[in-house]
Amino acid sequence: MTHQHLEAIETASIDELRALQFERMKWTLEHAYRNVPMYTRKFDEAGVHPSDFTCLEDISKFPYTTKQDLRDNYPFGTFAVPMEQVVRVHASSGTTGKPTVVGYTQKDIDTWATIVARSIRAAGGSAKDMIHVAYGYGLFTGGLGAHYGAEKLGATVVPMSGGQTEKQIQLIEDFKPTIIMVTPSYCLNLLDQLEKKHGGDASGCSLKIGIFGAEPWSDSMREEIERRLGIKALDIYGLSEVMGPGVAMECAETADGPTIWEDHFFPEIIDPSNGNVMPEGEHGELVFTSLTKEAMPVIRYRTRDLTRLLPGTARTMRRMDKITGRSDDMLIIRGVNVFPSQIEEQILEIKQLSPHYQLEVSKQGNLDTLKIKVELKGATNTECGNQVVSELRHRIKTMVGISTLIELLPDGGIPRSEGKAQRVIDLRHA
Repeated sequence: MTHQHLEAIETASIDELRALQFERMKWTLEHAYRNVPMYTRKFDEAGVHPSDFTCLEDISKFPYTTKQDLRDNYPFGTFAVPMEQVVRVHASSGTTGKPTVVGYTQKDIDTWATIVARSIRAAGGSAKDMIHVAYGYGLFTGGLGAHYGAEKLGATVVPMSGGQTEKQIQLIEDFKPTIIMVTPSYCLNLLDQLEKKHGGDASGCSLKIGIFGAEPWSDSMREEIERRLGIKALDIYGLSEVMGPGVAMECAETADGPTIWEDHFFPEIIDPSNGNVMPEGEHGELVFTSLTKEAMPVIRYRTRDLTRLLPGTARTMRRMDKITGRSDDMLIIRGVNVFPSQIEEQILEIKQLSPHYQLEVSKQGNLDTLKIKVELKGATNTECGNQVVSELRHRIKTMVGISTLIELLPDGGIPRSEGKAQRVIDLRHA
């Protein structure tokens, strides 16, 4: 991609970027302290004031914000502007209690659309593309976030939303979109259906680029999707509390982890056990401070996503590594930390298995047990099935360090998701 297509800030020097971040962070801290009672209280309790912020490193003096803070102020207690200035609200899925509600001013919506347009352009998209958006529309930020960004880029948008798999396939065949924006697990579902329709080969379809987000996925899943669909698969990152999709985006020319749009979001990596800031390049929990949000600024928001920060490559801005898991959906099985992504990698190594799976955690007596439900591709004989089971069990024992039960299901035996897949069923607290 030629540099004249980029915004000036994408190729600015690190010094220019840091100077802009400093000015914007100073404004954000003052804005939050003045207008959000929760931040006034948190800053006062921590004994810090926005005037204590004299260099970027000073952000470490300020307290963290957690999902619980947002829940405690449900629904609109974290908004920094009067309701008449809020033009939209979204809410996270709220799988564990009350949803977290986020608000946007008109300027916030424009900012968001601009960074999603930037993200699609970083993936190789332009006004010439037709973009099939299969993220859910509604309170979930995925659908409308992708939609406004694609429109801002000037692309043609197909606002399909999630679900209605047969209709998705029909529109992909009839409209011939070149880009799809979708969760990786639902893409696999679409892929299976496309292959059924085309005698096992979907690589000839019109799609050239897939922009995948909303759930962690492994490099082996990327390779599988690219091979079977004949596309370039790139990672978009975001979360509703920080903005929605488009906080970071992988660039097509390097495909080496999402570039964080640091002119709008300031990243830190912390040790989740004690909250200390980690040196650059170390693994830990990703934390964001918004730099331009009006309706709902977030100060040092703990994402729970585990990753590390890497130097910029395609852009000056820093990248984030693949998310290895979350500091909260980490499963602890008999004292061993287990991430679903580790199990997924082993499943994808075995070519007889489909990429659909579910992990079921339960207690037998006092011991946690992990059952992995996997699915054979096509018809396979019993002997082959037994071989696959023992290979997978051996791989997980060797790579992850735990013994597991494996349940082998026929093709189609795992429920298909129309959005984020439910990968883990925890029956320990049922």
